[in-house]
Amino acid sequence: MRRKMAAGNWKMNGLAESLDEISALTALHQNATVDIVICPPATLLAAAAEIGDAIMLGGQDCHENNVGAHTGDISAAMLADAGAQCVLVGHSERRIDHAESSAVVRAKTNTAWHTGLTAIVCIGETKKQREKGETNDVLAAQITASVPQGANGLNTVIAYEPVWAIGTGLTPTEEQIADAHTFIRDHLARRHGKQVAESIRILYGGSVKPDNAEAIFELPNVDGALVGGASLKAEDFSIIVTALEGA
Repeated sequence: MRRKMAAGNWKMNGLAESLDEISALTALHQNATVDIVICPPATLLAAAAEIGDAIMLGGQDCHENNVGAHTGDISAAMLADAGAQCVLVGHSERRIDHAESSAVVRAKTNTAWHTGLTAIVCIGETKKQREKGETNDVLAAQITASVPQGANGLNTVIAYEPVWAIGTGLTPTEEQIADAHTFIRDHLARRHGKQVAESIRILYGGSVKPDNAEAIFELPNVDGALVGGASLKAEDFSIIVTALEGA
């Protein structure tokens, strides 16, 4: 059975004092029945790793190479060395702000795997694509191009984040979320086989908050969430974690 996951993406937020939030979250969920992941800025990873092992840590991105002349980038090996167990790849803010193609995301996923990190591969449609009825085509294309053969439930998590719902306060209807997650599961089965597809966790992301998490987690094929702003405070994220444990 797939173990559920609540992952928090701090994005470009967090200074040393923010480690207190990770300490508080750790204290609240010492015996969690779901995987809890925090992806802080890379500057905090090593210090966060010293807090304890109740919470997994992730990087927010990695380069497709593990060494080289890439000023300002961070490698999967560096993330692992600092204490990370997983890494986000293909987040829409990377795809848009840094013009990352699915081919680049695929290369990063491969590097993460070979470094021993679980790749949380982010996919999602824009508002225009949704309105034109292209959601499934976009998701299929991104999965096909971003997820290499060899994916399984240990090395890969899929995070469905409709671009138009990230940080906007807008949330798709429950039917839209369920339909997208079911399509993703079915497409994974077509590409990687039913057994593999059933082992891979599919997270929902996009304005997940304490007051809507419970309803989202009751939907079919939703194995957890990738949470942005609501993961910055232990009190808020804890409510989401508890809702996932009860789903």
